[in-house]
Amino acid sequence: MLILILGIALFIGAHVFSTMRGARAKIVGTYGLQTYKRVYSAVALAGLLLIIWGFSRYRAEGVVQIWDPPTWARHVAAPLVWFAFIALASRRAPPSRIRGWLRHPTLVAIKSWAAAHLLANGDLGGMILFGSFLAFGVYDRIAVKRRGDEGAPGLDAFTKGDAVALGAGTAIFALFLVLHPYLFGVAALRG
Repeated sequence: MLILILGIALFIGAHVFSTMRGARAKIVGTYGLQTYKRVYSAVALAGLLLIIWGFSRYRAEGVVQIWDPPTWARHVAAPLVWFAFIALASRRAPPSRIRGWLRHPTLVAIKSWAAAHLLANGDLGGMILFGSFLAFGVYDRIAVKRRGDEGAPGLDAFTKGDAVALGAGTAIFALFLVLHPYLFGVAALRG
């Protein structure tokens, strides 16, 4: 569990530091933007790898079940994850009504994905992992708002970007449904 917590601290810590614009500007001013980006990326990647390794070790050593999620929670989780993939796809798609509606689609995706997994998993490691990401998503949304970042502009009509986001998000969601048991050891859709 310690490896998982260390990974979360590194990954989320790197992202939280980037929201501290004054401290970030000081580091960039001292060492340069490229050096900052390299170190930021290395720390975030190390954190992500530790999260994956730590969570897989936690699951292999035996899950500590805190509560048993009701069946309805898993049925609510699936559309939340589907929505998260659409939100994430809208981030890279051409300008769209979806991206404008969400304003900060990556943060929406993180919060939706984390909330879905909190609903569907009642174990300690899952609560720590997904709860941390949900808390970070809420924190970062507040930080973005305080900076005055309005996010993506709203559009009045359905665009090609919306079709791309819906299509790509749905395709990736379907792929993850199939691959989830092989990647994570648990079927995404259980009875």
